Amino acid sequence: MAPVTWPTPQRPPRGTGAPTTGTKVGTMTEPSADQLALTGERTVPGIPAENYWFRRHEIAYAHVLPRLADLEVLEAGSGEGYGASMIAARARSVTCVDYDEKAVEHTRKRYPELTVHRGNLIDLPLADGSVDAVVNFQVIEHLWDQSAFVAECRRVLRPGGLLLMSTPNRITFSPGRDTPLNPFHTRELSAAELTDLLTDGGGFEVREMLGVFHGATLTALDEKWGGSIIDAQIDRAVAGAPWPDALTADVAAVAADDFDIVSAAESDIDASLDLLAVAVRR
Repeated sequence: MAPVTWPTPQRPPRGTGAPTTGTKVGTMTEPSADQLALTGERTVPGIPAENYWFRRHEIAYAHVLPRLADLEVLEAGSGEGYGASMIAARARSVTCVDYDEKAVEHTRKRYPELTVHRGNLIDLPLADGSVDAVVNFQVIEHLWDQSAFVAECRRVLRPGGLLLMSTPNRITFSPGRDTPLNPFHTRELSAAELTDLLTDGGGFEVREMLGVFHGATLTALDEKWGGSIIDAQIDRAVAGAPWPDALTADVAAVAADDFDIVSAAESDIDASLDLLAVAVRR
């Protein structure tokens, strides 16, 4: 992805199609009253302009569902709650923790099958050794004290418990920079840096490092939009320009299955869009 400068933190860093006020972009639909507002710190379902980013996150949840069958799961940083709801269809139980009060209220109302707590991720409101798995997707890059959070994950996991963590790949998300392009990110990670965070004092063994890539359909859309459908969205968001109808339609049609998840052993992990670490508590 070519470097893009976000002019202010109000520009949406994950979902780049619609301003956070809900104003229409091109022919995009405003968020409905029962949707959690786009703040730039999370993606939400049901907004056509946000669909690329939503599906890019959704594929990670879909990929890990078989690993979570019949487990007691914590999602740390659950955001809108859609991912935890997906997990709840397979897991024995799902507990959510998020710091944002509006997100917590929304999740409780929209997904009553979930147990939802408001809390700080470096002081999780769970007992030691109380869950079988912790899911933390697209959150670690927002935290100031990443090591403290990893320690909390280890604390609440039972021995041998599973930590599943996804994050944007620093090398492709903020290429050639020492600081994140996204103003809501504190520190982004490469695959090597994520591995070090989890293993060097983190108390985990990384069993697998996976990467999220564009599949054939999205690769074709990259070619159609001058090399990157990501940049096609971001450039218009930064410029405040309306979307052409063709871009609107292409983004709205993206499906989770249009992304591929490939192990580092079978791909150039440094070329991936997002990272997905599968780690076990030592």
